[in-house]
Amino acid sequence: MPTEPENPSLSNPSAGAAASGVGRRRALLAAGAVLAAGVGAAVGELADGGRAPGRAGAATGAPPPEAPIPFHGVRQAGLTSPQLPATRLLAFDLPVTSAAADREALRALLAAWTRTLASAAGASPDPRLRADGGPPRLTSLVGLGPALAARLALAVPAGFAELPAFPGDRLDAARGGGDLLLQLCADDPWTLAVVAELATTAARSAGATPRWAQSGFLPRTAPGTTPRNLFGFKDGTANPDEDASRQWVWGPPGPHENATVLVYRRIRMDTAAFAALPGEQQDLAMGRRAGDGAPLTGTAERDEPDLYAKHPDGAYVIPVTAHVRLTGPRLDGGARMLRRGYSYDDAPGDRGLLFCAFVRDPGQFTRVQNRLAERDALNPFVEHTASAVAYVLPGAPEGTALGDQLWA
Repeated sequence: MPTEPENPSLSNPSAGAAASGVGRRRALLAAGAVLAAGVGAAVGELADGGRAPGRAGAATGAPPPEAPIPFHGVRQAGLTSPQLPATRLLAFDLPVTSAAADREALRALLAAWTRTLASAAGASPDPRLRADGGPPRLTSLVGLGPALAARLALAVPAGFAELPAFPGDRLDAARGGGDLLLQLCADDPWTLAVVAELATTAARSAGATPRWAQSGFLPRTAPGTTPRNLFGFKDGTANPDEDASRQWVWGPPGPHENATVLVYRRIRMDTAAFAALPGEQQDLAMGRRAGDGAPLTGTAERDEPDLYAKHPDGAYVIPVTAHVRLTGPRLDGGARMLRRGYSYDDAPGDRGLLFCAFVRDPGQFTRVQNRLAERDALNPFVEHTASAVAYVLPGAPEGTALGDQLWA
């Protein structure tokens, strides 16, 4: 269940380096994100793009708008850029007609999304995206579902398929699955609402129909630090660096080299029941201390958990049912997932985690989830209510469209 913060070492090779600075626009929009999310967590202030002198706002002393995040690149910016504080996931289905017609519809939709998303991230003509004189901070991510890939015989990695059923799942089909998955991330819900409308219009024009949508948020988090989940724990500490990601996240050299697989799980959390536990029991269930995020065997957040350390009586310091133990890379030959999750709060009894993990082999998630379903100490407090898996396309360099490699 843990999520991970963004890792600068995974930045898009084609993206420019970012300079630091937080403008008045970020602070105002962060406050709006809190109200829209309906919880008492502010959106994060993240390191942002460089500023050019002489832009709008200089005459009044107001900071100029922040630099946009480029859409075009060999990898999709929604996976390689710093994690923005607000997200919206949208799933769509394509109607079933003939293989030839459906492939053409998919190709048209991916081309339309390329134009729409590139425009929204840059010099969009839509005045709603330039209300303060500059483009929004926006990233996007597009993936394809297994059923669509199989139906149209698309060039996806061998073995790409739906996840198996897991013990304890309470999945709502109306909230999961889909032929296409689009994730939008931005500084604020306003931008997400506008771009989601534009993307949905493009999808409908290509014949696709909306299947489900889900919004999420991050708490206010200082740059370089780990956000907390709604259990109050730092949620995500050790994303793989670029070298490890080439082994465990990105596809092997070839057509899938800059592609990956997204595993999405909507996990409802019983926050009130967990908060009622004594603090020591919470720490034992997680395998980390809530205060500083350090493993029970360490002194700092990023210390590697020692799964073999024992108390004098022979009991493991990190219990055998601790979440950290069961998700540890040591139990999977060192395999790691790139996690970029968000919290959600849809109703008083429906809040939790939007788990978004990126892996080369989704079988890695299956192994971890089977261990968790069997004996995770957090099981009494969590329930998986929706699921999806998607082949995340390589990026679209200038002059190309998303999915061009599918037709090779």
